[in-house]
Amino acid sequence: MCNLYSNTTAQEAMRKLFSGLADRAGNLQPGQVYPDQLGAIVRHNEDGLELVKARWGMPSPKFALKTERDPGVTNVRNLSSPHWRRWLGKECRCLVPVTAFAEPLGKGKGNQWFAPADAGAQMFFAGIETRGWKSVRKVRDGETTDDLYAFLTCGPNAEVKAVHPKAMPVILMEPDAWSAWLNGTDAKELQRPLPDGALKLIDDAQ
Repeated sequence: MCNLYSNTTAQEAMRKLFSGLADRAGNLQPGQVYPDQLGAIVRHNEDGLELVKARWGMPSPKFALKTERDPGVTNVRNLSSPHWRRWLGKECRCLVPVTAFAEPLGKGKGNQWFAPADAGAQMFFAGIETRGWKSVRKVRDGETTDDLYAFLTCGPNAEVKAVHPKAMPVILMEPDAWSAWLNGTDAKELQRPLPDGALKLIDDAQ
C-alpha cells in the first residue's frame, strides 16, 4: 500500500497542462508527501479546474474506527463499498500530481521507489476528494475542518508486483486518461495497472 510519494512538478508546469487552471495552492514546496500531510490536487471548481492543497486521507468507514480519532484512509480499492461510492462522481474526482511513489520492502527494510520509465512523462494518481469535512485527525488538535483526498489502487504491474504483490496506485499518464477521470468515466474502467515496463525502480526520491 502506497503511503509515501514525491511531487516535484512545478506549479507553472501544471498550469500549462490544464488550460485555464486556477492556481490557488499558494507556494507548493516540492518533495515527499506522507499521510495526513498537505498535498497538491487538481480538482473541479465552478469555472473549470483549480490547483489547491488538501490533506491526504479520506474519511474512514465508521466500522473501522475504534475511537473518535480518524487518521484517514490514503488508498481506496473497493469501489463497490457504499462508503466510497458517494465520492466516485465527477464532482469529487481529482488528479494528484506525482513524480515517484514508494512501496514498503518489509519491516526495517525501507522503501522501494518507482518513477516513470520515460523521464518526460507526467504522472497523476486517480484521486477522489471531499471538502469541509469535520473530524478529529489528531487528538491534540481536536475537531478540524479539512479538504481531504485519497487515490485509487488496483492490482500491480510487473515492476511493482516484484516488490508489492497485492496492489499499486491507479496512475494516469496520458491527457486523454486525465480528462476521462475528471469527466466522470466509470471508475472501474480506469482502475487498472500501468502496462508492464512503464515504471523504473529508483533508489530514492526528493
